[in-house]
Amino acid sequence: MTATAVLTMAKAAATPAPPPPPPPTSLPSDATPFCCPSCGSNLASARRRPEAAEDPLALARIRQLELQVRQLHHKASAAVQRWAEYEAELSRMRVAQKAAAGTSSLPSAVVSSSSTAPSPGMSPRPTRQLLAASSATPLPSPTRASFLQMAPVRLSALLYPRKPAPSPASTTTTEDLLEALMREQMLRREAENRLTATRKEVEELTAALFEQANEMVADERRARARLEERVGELERRDLAKRRRLETLEGAMGRIERRPSVPGGREPRQSTNLPEANGVGELEKVT
Repeated sequence: MTATAVLTMAKAAATPAPPPPPPPTSLPSDATPFCCPSCGSNLASARRRPEAAEDPLALARIRQLELQVRQLHHKASAAVQRWAEYEAELSRMRVAQKAAAGTSSLPSAVVSSSSTAPSPGMSPRPTRQLLAASSATPLPSPTRASFLQMAPVRLSALLYPRKPAPSPASTTTTEDLLEALMREQMLRREAENRLTATRKEVEELTAALFEQANEMVADERRARARLEERVGELERRDLAKRRRLETLEGAMGRIERRPSVPGGREPRQSTNLPEANGVGELEKVT
């Protein structure tokens, strides 16, 4: 690349591109305002009909629809204006980027051109012609027609944005979530198994405790029955002893009350039986 070409590129990059024409802020004049999108009838003429004027509900509905259409027109005009501003900003950024790229490549091109100097027989006239041609040809800029043609496409893209493709990070996140879910399910199963085992142990311990308590109660009842039987037997023996003592005391009283016989003798018939009874009672008591 010669110095002439480098200077041509630098000058072309330095010359700013003409700004694009401002987009229309309103819709074309041939567009019919207040038209029904389904049948195409003029809502303004329908508003002036006498039968519509008689119905207040229809009039209110028509006014509401007209207001909505007007708002939609304003929104569309604002969107077109914003798109035009975005296009102008993009064109300025492209020009600035190209100028920065040209200025960064200029030193290397100058060094290469200084190493390959032109011969003395060459004339500088072609260089001037190239510079004039490069300055005369402006950079291509977006026209109004192309912008209006691309406006519906960009409007649809703005209203219905495409869904971004799933990134590998999302897939890895899904895999991590699935793994965490599986781990959580395993831990939950283990916890449920432990809970079931603990419940079984508690039930077994409860049954064993109730069985031991029943056995203790039965042993206590049997011991109490034996004690009651022993007490009853002792009470019966005590009662029998009391009866014997009473009989013995009665016999002793009869012996003491018997009158003494002179000469030291007592009748045998009257004394043999009580004495024998008294001796027998004493033997039984002892």
